[in-house]
Amino acid sequence: MTPAQRLTDRKRAAILQAATAEFRDNGFDATSMDKIAARAEVSKRTVYNHFASKEALFTEILLQLWHSSQERMACDYRADQPVAAQLRALLQSKMALLADGNFMDLARVAIAETIHAPERAREMVARMDEREENIVGWIRAAQTDGKLKAVDPVFAANQLHALVKAFAFWPQITLGQPPLSDAMQRQVVDSAVTMFLAQYAVPESQAMHGF
Repeated sequence: MTPAQRLTDRKRAAILQAATAEFRDNGFDATSMDKIAARAEVSKRTVYNHFASKEALFTEILLQLWHSSQERMACDYRADQPVAAQLRALLQSKMALLADGNFMDLARVAIAETIHAPERAREMVARMDEREENIVGWIRAAQTDGKLKAVDPVFAANQLHALVKAFAFWPQITLGQPPLSDAMQRQVVDSAVTMFLAQYAVPESQAMHGF
């Protein structure tokens, strides 16, 4: 990497860091490219050289958060591992994302935009929803392996997400409640796994005989 490329990367990182802080502190509408440039100590032209719009910059920040959580979250179904253990690991990773202060602050900004400017915010929220499609694929693979019942995987995934978000997302986003304690996180995850598998797991005797 040349010195010019390293400088460009440093400026991009500074812009993302400054934008994250601005969006978190001031919300979407009150944040401007001028403020981001000033906070990043770069020119406004430099900001636009990296990001075409404020919306594109916000979306990139969300994507980086998802990518960082993806590194902690292995979503590939494993036929050689117990379904309950895999599902628990998936939900624990999801819980770690919901405990990320930056993610929650920016999620709050994105959701607020759906009220004030629903058309503009549609892509932001769609990006948030995309992050949850990984569990849909896991459920579909578990069904193919005969471990989960043949139900619409999107419907089942939405139920699973709701079991977690009812405690670890919506109260914090809408009511300002504090993040869950470690003990409460474990309780929510264990309960969600138990409830989900009670409804959708194929009984072991049937799974062994292929019916």
